[in-house]
Amino acid sequence: MQLKIMPKKKRLSAGRAPLMLFLCQMISALEVPLDPKLLEDLVQPPTITQQSPKDYIIDPRENIVIQCEAKGKPPPSFSWTRNGTHFDIDKDPLVTMKPGSGTLIINIMSEGKAETYEGVYQCTARNERGAAISNNIVIRPSRSPLWTKEKLEPITLRNGQSLVLPCRPPIGLPPPIIFWMDNSFQRLPQSERVSQGLNGDLYFSNVLPEDTREDYICYARFNHTQTIQQKQPISVKVISVDELNDTIAANLSDTEFYGAKSHRQRPPAFLTPDGNTSRKEELRGNVLSLECIAEGLPTPIIYWIKEDGTLPINRTFYRNFKKTLQIVQVTEADSGNYQCIAKNALGAIHHTISVTVKAAPYWIIAPQNLVLSPEEDGALICRASGNPKPRISWLSNGVPIEIAPDDPSRKIDGDTIIFSKVQERSSAVYQCNASNEYGYLLANAFVNVLAEPPRILTSANTLYQVIANRPALLDCAFFGSPLPTIEWFKDAKGSALREDIYVLHENGTLEIPVAQKDSTGTYTCVARNKLGMAKNDVHLEIKDPTRIIKQPEYAVVQRGSTVSFECKVKHDHTLIPTVTWLKDHGELPSDGRFTVDKDHLVVADVSDDDGGTYTCVANTTLDNVSASAVLSVVDVPNPPFDLEMTDQLDRSVQLSWTPGDDNNSPITKFIIEYEDAMHEPGLWHHQTEVPGTQTTAQLKLSPYVNYSFRVMAENNLGRSLPSEASEQYLTKAAEPDKNPTAVEGLGSEPDNLVITWKPLNGFESNGPGLQYKVSWRQKDGDDEWTSVVVANVSKYIVSGTPTFVPYLIKVQALNDAGFAPEPAVVMGHSGEDLPMVAPGNVRVNVVNSTLAEVHWDPVPLKSIRGHLQGYRIYYWKAQSSLTRNRRHLEKKILTFQGSKTHGMLPGLEPFSHYSLNVRVVNGKGEGPASADKVFNTPEGVPSAPSSLKIVNPTLDSLTLEWEPPSHPNGILTEYTLKYQPINSTHELGPLVDLKIPANKTRWTLKNLNFSTRYKFYFYAQTAAGSGSQITEEAITTVDEGKLAMASRQVDIATQGWFIGLMCAVALLILILLIVCFIRRNKGGKYPVKEKEDAHADPEIQPMKEDDGTFGEYSDAEDHKPLKKGSRTPSDRTVKKEDSDDSLVDYGEGVNGQFNEDGSFIGQYSGKKEKEPAEGNESSEAPSPVNAMNSFV
Repeated sequence: MQLKIMPKKKRLSAGRAPLMLFLCQMISALEVPLDPKLLEDLVQPPTITQQSPKDYIIDPRENIVIQCEAKGKPPPSFSWTRNGTHFDIDKDPLVTMKPGSGTLIINIMSEGKAETYEGVYQCTARNERGAAISNNIVIRPSRSPLWTKEKLEPITLRNGQSLVLPCRPPIGLPPPIIFWMDNSFQRLPQSERVSQGLNGDLYFSNVLPEDTREDYICYARFNHTQTIQQKQPISVKVISVDELNDTIAANLSDTEFYGAKSHRQRPPAFLTPDGNTSRKEELRGNVLSLECIAEGLPTPIIYWIKEDGTLPINRTFYRNFKKTLQIVQVTEADSGNYQCIAKNALGAIHHTISVTVKAAPYWIIAPQNLVLSPEEDGALICRASGNPKPRISWLSNGVPIEIAPDDPSRKIDGDTIIFSKVQERSSAVYQCNASNEYGYLLANAFVNVLAEPPRILTSANTLYQVIANRPALLDCAFFGSPLPTIEWFKDAKGSALREDIYVLHENGTLEIPVAQKDSTGTYTCVARNKLGMAKNDVHLEIKDPTRIIKQPEYAVVQRGSTVSFECKVKHDHTLIPTVTWLKDHGELPSDGRFTVDKDHLVVADVSDDDGGTYTCVANTTLDNVSASAVLSVVDVPNPPFDLEMTDQLDRSVQLSWTPGDDNNSPITKFIIEYEDAMHEPGLWHHQTEVPGTQTTAQLKLSPYVNYSFRVMAENNLGRSLPSEASEQYLTKAAEPDKNPTAVEGLGSEPDNLVITWKPLNGFESNGPGLQYKVSWRQKDGDDEWTSVVVANVSKYIVSGTPTFVPYLIKVQALNDAGFAPEPAVVMGHSGEDLPMVAPGNVRVNVVNSTLAEVHWDPVPLKSIRGHLQGYRIYYWKAQSSLTRNRRHLEKKILTFQGSKTHGMLPGLEPFSHYSLNVRVVNGKGEGPASADKVFNTPEGVPSAPSSLKIVNPTLDSLTLEWEPPSHPNGILTEYTLKYQPINSTHELGPLVDLKIPANKTRWTLKNLNFSTRYKFYFYAQTAAGSGSQITEEAITTVDEGKLAMASRQVDIATQGWFIGLMCAVALLILILLIVCFIRRNKGGKYPVKEKEDAHADPEIQPMKEDDGTFGEYSDAEDHKPLKKGSRTPSDRTVKKEDSDDSLVDYGEGVNGQFNEDGSFIGQYSGKKEKEPAEGNESSEAPSPVNAMNSFV
């Protein structure tokens, strides 16, 4: 308990009004904190903390326990009175008092009776500061008496009469609960016609034959003793009109016959209460129960109204089929006249109940304890209300104040006691009693006069940790008498904290509304009164707030999949957060599918039950934050069910169904399928689709189909399983709605007509006995239709027809119910025969050496005797113009569709002798061939020579051998050989052009340079021009004399005296090579890197036809032609920047190597198949030694 910081008191003047006295009392009130250390030192008058209820009904089978607990300093002693006189518990061995307590225990279980201890008890708790008393506790044992023995006569009455079965239970304490049951302990059914009243009686507005029974039993349950008492069973017999007529007809005249009278209807009449008016009195706070039960036939209905007012909405309830009106927590405002109205078809009556609400005393202001310091003023106020108005009386320490010891500091003014300049002897416990005829209230309030210096109860050096930007509350619980004043200081500064920045609460607490980082520090609380001063230090630390920087997000997942929620938390580094996941504000299911790691919650194999709200809660010792996300589990819909067919007609039916669960994804459409159990059992076909908001469909049906339907639902995730099939529905047979399709007439022989069609399926037949009526006649004749009816087949053959004559054809479906609509007429032809005439006037125009154009005249249409497919040319090479060797080659065929009369023959061989003929083609086959037509193709350019080899290389000569072209395409006139040298920098030298007779296959070139690579270009010629070329490379051999001299020089170089000179010369050559390398990079000789890059395109340009010059150099290994478009300079050399060769073309990556300065060392080589000796020659000085030898 904490103290309130109060403003400085002001002395009351003698003329102050009672209201000011009350304010003074409020201002001067001082609460004593329940601090254990403080309570050890402070004296305090007794206070009753627990007592038994005023009206205490006990169980006579158990010991009696009368409670009385109190606190005070020093601990109070207890005494009791019984029926207004002292109760000496020491003289009664059955009565004991609980140690440290005033609670009495009366042992009646061993001996004694509860009735002996009935009476009014009151407890007094006393210490040196005063005495507190309890309420008057009335002790009464509960009673559950038996029913008085009585003989109950059976009740016999006519059908429709009213009836009241009395209960009249024995009077018990407390009153029993009443209910009606039968011998089987089953509650009797109640209704608007039969119901139980508040007094326990059973009321029948009118009886029926089914009310006849012999076991109407009223039961009384006494809850306090847990016993049930039973009344003797009541027998009721209701006699119907027929039974009554049979028994009294013989004794009554026609005018006295009772049959119709017993059933006569009657207006309502009240069974309870009696008369037109009644009165009801109820106490404030209780439940007001008003009852009206009426009889009549038909059964009346009860209505309630309040005259000159309305029934309270939230406190009004109707019970017992509206026969009872209840108002809970009734107040004086509920007094008035209430009217119940009973109404049936024959009339209405009403009864007025006048309600008066009285009130036992209730508190307006209950007196409160006062703690005052000497010379202070105060007041005790005891204000109560009731109906009638209660009387207020005061007691002091349990004694009426009129006879209590006098105290000059107090003055009684009705419901108020005023204290002025109190002294310590003024301490006492005052009792206020407010009573009227309906009850009383008793309250204890002490006046405790204390003189105490300030004490601070908050622990010293308490550490407060607060989240930034939140309020900080620093406690300073204190006590003192007089009431101390409180001041706060920060970090030992001289001035007190001001209220414009801080909030100083009355209980001493300092509030910092918005704590910031600079609020951290030590705060000092100082409490002062006239008896002294106390202070206490507390410490404040400001922490960074906990934040969720990555919140879980809304997720929609399909059933069976996995979902992950992320929750990243940022917090003060000195705080340790704990992250907890909740589902729908409760714990996560204890399921292995839920996995929680540092930042994630993962739910695997999601099910429907997993849907809901998932919350991530991050807790520290100072704050907590949370973030939530909703998980929606979706899936394909559940199958529809409850398929039902209505409005069943011959050609339509209405199908309805109940949708299955959409699994959180709205159904977009329903798909309806049907099965034809008669024609295609087990095969389901698409019928129709309807929107997802529709659950019925009007379906069009075909005749003679045994339908079953099923429905599937579809949403954005897919389609449901099919529903169960509906019941079967067989439609009536009808004539076919349609005829066969794909009707054709084609002859398979020259003298027949084959009529075919696509038959109707069983679904389309519309009935049994499906057949087809096939009709035909010649298109250009006057014949009537010829018809035949065939079974359910797909073909009919008409024999004896003329060849290839047009016919009109139709096929009509029919069944046992009739014919289909008139079919469409289609045209066909009887069978074809081979054409009779060959094309004439065949002409050939030779376009060039490989292409010829052929023309012919068309044949007469009548001679074709069928559908013209086109013309077919057979051609073949009869002989070569060169060899005149006549041998028959394989014929080639070209077909030209339709009525074309010319065509091109491509791919002919030049300088050849060809023959051809032309034939017409129809659906049956080819006609006779035209006369053979002969033509010759002119010469063409030859192909490349079949091979080219270089043999027998010497120092200055090379021999070339070749084979003629495989396709000379004419008469060879000569060969052309061109060649040029390749120097050490891969540059091409002057080009030499040489003509060689056509009859030669070998040629030797002389006067060549030794150890030099040459490239050769070789091709053949006819009168039509030059053919494709073939290329090759070769190297002449090395001079042996120079090679021997180089060897000797190398030997001399190994001598010691020459080593220094060789090193100097080698260094000079190395410098020269570096300079050359730099010049090459600047545009002199191209670098090796560029040569290698250019190797990706090894082709060179071929010789130009106009001037015979050649393009750039290329390796001869792949025999590719030279590229067109580049010309050589006039000196017949190729510039180095135009070359596309690389070192790989010559060194092949095997024998090549590099010197220390990066220059290339290696030998040129020709084709890969050349001998090693030919590949070891070189026209370069590849090393400093060789360079030196050349220099020498």
